[in-house]
Amino acid sequence: MLIDGFTIAAQLLNFIILVWLMKRFLYQPVLNAIAAREQKIAAQLADAAATKAKAHEQQLEFEQKNQAFDKQRADLLSQATAAANAEHAQLMVDARQAADAADAARAAALLADTQALHSDIVRRTQQQVFEIARRVLGDLANVSLEQRACEVFIERLHGLDGPALTTLRQALNSTSTAAPAVLRSAFDLPAAQLALLQTALDETFGQALALKVETTPELVSGIELSAHGQKLAWSIAGYLAALSATLDGQPAERGSA
Repeated sequence: MLIDGFTIAAQLLNFIILVWLMKRFLYQPVLNAIAAREQKIAAQLADAAATKAKAHEQQLEFEQKNQAFDKQRADLLSQATAAANAEHAQLMVDARQAADAADAARAAALLADTQALHSDIVRRTQQQVFEIARRVLGDLANVSLEQRACEVFIERLHGLDGPALTTLRQALNSTSTAAPAVLRSAFDLPAAQLALLQTALDETFGQALALKVETTPELVSGIELSAHGQKLAWSIAGYLAALSATLDGQPAERGSA
C-alpha cells in the first residue's frame, strides 16, 4: 500500500476534527458537568461549614448567655440572701430594743407605783401620828401640839453648840429685812408661839432677826428655820424618816450578819 501524503494529511485532519468533535460534544459536557458538580459540592461544603460555624457561634453565644444568666441569678440570690439576713438582724435588734423598752417601762411603772405606795403610806402614817400626838398631848397635858412643837424647837435651838451653832450664826448674820431668814411651820403659828420663837432666836444669836413666816404642811407638825442654805428643823416627819431609814437598813444588816 502506497503511503500518500495527501491521504495521511487528510486522515490526520479527520482525526483532529474527530477529536475536536468528541471533545466538543462528548467530553466537554462531561467535564462541564463534573466541574459544575464539583462547584456545587464545594458550595454545599462551604454552606455546611458556614452553617456549622454559625451553629458553633450560636452555641457559644447561648453558653455565654447561660453563664451570664447563672451569674446574674447567683448575684440576685446573694443580694436577696444578704437583704434577708440584714432584715432578720434588724428585726431581731428592733425586737430586742422593744423588749428592753417594755421591760424598762414595766420597771419604771413598778418603781413609780412602789414609790407612790410608799409615799402614800408615809403620808398616812404621818397624818395618823400627827393626830395621835395631838390627842395624847391634849388629853394628858392639856397642851396643843403646836405649842409643844414650838417648845421642842426652842429646846433644840438652845442645845446648839460648836460648829453647828457657828455655821447657823454666820448664815443668820448675813440676813436682812430685804433677805430675811425663813421660818416655816406645818401650821399657822399663833401670835404667842411666834413671839416665843422670835425671842428665843434673838437671844440665841444676839441680834433682832428679820423673819419671813411661811406655812408648809409637808413638815408634818414641825418647825424649820433656814437662811442661806443652813437650817435648823424639828418635825414628826423627821422622826418618821429616821425610823424608815432604820427599818430599811435592818434587812441589809441581817444579810451581812
